[in-house]
Amino acid sequence: MIERNDSERDLAALLVPRAGAFVETGDAWEPYRLVDPAGEVVDPVAVYLSDLQAIGRPATTQRSYGMDLLRWFRFLWAIDVPWNQATRTEARDFSRWIQITDKPAHSGGASATSPNPVTGKAKPGSKYAATTTRGHSESVLRGFYDFHRDAGSGPMINPFPLVRPSGRAHAHHNPMDPFRKERKGLYRPRIVQRVPRSIPDERFNDLFAQLGSHRDRALVAFWVSSGARASELLGARYADADAGQQLITVVRKGTRAIQQLPVSPDAFVWLRLYQAQLHGLVPTGRDDPLWWTLRRPFRQLSYHAAYRMFQRANAALGTNWSLHDLRHTAAYRMARDPDMPLTDVQWVLGHAHLSTTEIYLTPVPQEVIAGVLAHFTRRSQEAAAPRQPDPGSYRPETLNILFGEGTA
Repeated sequence: MIERNDSERDLAALLVPRAGAFVETGDAWEPYRLVDPAGEVVDPVAVYLSDLQAIGRPATTQRSYGMDLLRWFRFLWAIDVPWNQATRTEARDFSRWIQITDKPAHSGGASATSPNPVTGKAKPGSKYAATTTRGHSESVLRGFYDFHRDAGSGPMINPFPLVRPSGRAHAHHNPMDPFRKERKGLYRPRIVQRVPRSIPDERFNDLFAQLGSHRDRALVAFWVSSGARASELLGARYADADAGQQLITVVRKGTRAIQQLPVSPDAFVWLRLYQAQLHGLVPTGRDDPLWWTLRRPFRQLSYHAAYRMFQRANAALGTNWSLHDLRHTAAYRMARDPDMPLTDVQWVLGHAHLSTTEIYLTPVPQEVIAGVLAHFTRRSQEAAAPRQPDPGSYRPETLNILFGEGTA
C-alpha cells in the first residue's frame, strides 16, 4: 500500500463535527446501529458488530466498540477519506488528534484535574483518557481492520499496525518467569498501572447514611459484600437472590458464565425491606427483574439510574466515589483478611489470572499515610524523652569510683 502524503494536514485547524450517530434499536439481533450523516447504516460497522455478537460479545461490548468506531468515522468524514482507503497516515493523525483535542462539552470534562480533597481521586479532565478511551480505541480499530482484512472487504494493510519486535519474540525469556506482552499497537498510548482505590470504612459509613431508600441501601450492601460488577448485579432476576443460602446469582460480564456469590446478611435485610416496600406493585416471578425504579411507571433499574443515585449521595458529601469503587472495596476487604486465601478472592471477583487479584495486596494509600504519620509521632516522642543510662554499659569498678564506694 502506498502511503498518502498528507503531511500538510493541519490538525490544529481541523473541525470534527458530531455527524452521524450510534443508536440503540431495541432489536435483539441488532442492538446498536451506526448511521452516517445522511442517516444511512454504515454497513462495514454493521457486519463487524454482527461478528462480535456471533462470537458471544454482549450488547454492552457492542456499544463500547461502536462508540469508538463512531469517533473514528467522524474523523474520516471530517478529512474526507473513505474508511477502506485509510492508511497509517490517517491512523497516526487520528491518534494525535484524540490525544490533544478536548472532549465534547456534553461529556462533562473539567479543565482542573486536582484530586478530590476527600477521596484523593482526580476529576475527569477535558482530554480523552489514555486507558478508557485512547487505548481502547486503538485496540478496537485495529481489530475492526483485522476483521475486514481477513474478510477481504478492507485494506490489505491495517492502518493501526502492531509494534514489530527488533528480534525474535521472547528471545531472552527466563522460563521461570511469565511471558510479557511484547506485541502491542504502534499507536497505543503508554498506560500507567494505577492502584485501585477502596472506600475507607468511616467514609463508607458516611456514604451509606446518605442513601435515601431501602433499595439503594440493598444495592450498595450487595455490591460492597459480593464484589459483583454494577452491571452484573443490576441484571439479576428475582429468583437469583437466595436469602437462605446468602447467595446471589450473576452472569459474569466477560465470560457470560453463571456464578453464585456469597453476600453479607445485612444486605439481605435491606433487600427484604425493599421488597416489602414494593409488594404488590411489581411482578415477582422467577424471571422478573430484581431491581426496579421506585416511581411509576415501574421499570427495571438501569445502570444510568443507579449511577445517578450514587452521584446524589456523592454530591451530599463532596466526594467522587464510583460504583466500581464498591467492587474495589470488597476486594480489598477480602484480600486483607488473613484467613481468606487469595485464590478464594480470585474466584469471587471472577479474575482469570491470580496476578490480577494480587493488585489488591498493594497497601491502601490512606493506611500508608496514617502509618508514616504515626512513625513521625513516635520519633518525636522518643527524641523528647530523657535518656536513662543503661547500668549494664558500665564496668562495676567504674561505678564504685563514681559513687564513692571504692577506688580504682
